[in-house]
Amino acid sequence: MFNRRRSVLVGMGVALAATLLTAQAPHGGILHPEMKVETGTYEAPAATLGAASEQPWSATTIAAGVDKKPEPGHAITLVGEIVDFSCYLQLGKHGEKHRSCGQKCVQNGQPVGLLTKEGTLYMLMPEEHDPRRDGGVDERPSASDHMGQIVKVIGTEASHAGYRAVYVAGLTK
Repeated sequence: MFNRRRSVLVGMGVALAATLLTAQAPHGGILHPEMKVETGTYEAPAATLGAASEQPWSATTIAAGVDKKPEPGHAITLVGEIVDFSCYLQLGKHGEKHRSCGQKCVQNGQPVGLLTKEGTLYMLMPEEHDPRRDGGVDERPSASDHMGQIVKVIGTEASHAGYRAVYVAGLTK
């Protein structure tokens, strides 16, 4: 009798989980798809951030790694919307109507994100370790200029335990 009830409960749990997952991502995973982007498209991005490099990590990043071995990363080119990571995760805000708020947020220290067409959210970071650490490069001016716009980003992807980041080479202060 216990095993039968357990099977029914497990089955109900699986059905409920499937329903919740479907309810949470009806539009390809982007929160509030009704908040429209007006500048740039996935086929014709408004700008390109970053530059391709021969190696996934710069010399300063390699030197800063544990035993001079940074975590694995691979070159990647993505197209997506520049978002304020904080407002997007907390409120689902993005697009043209959120542009000025997002600009203020990143200018005041909130992290920058890239939201892909599929709804994957990446944190954007400058790739150069020492200049990033010492204040020589900053992604905020580029992010602010292109907040709420669809752009192409070239860099190195790194991920761990569900977190995703693109380290963008060629950013300046």
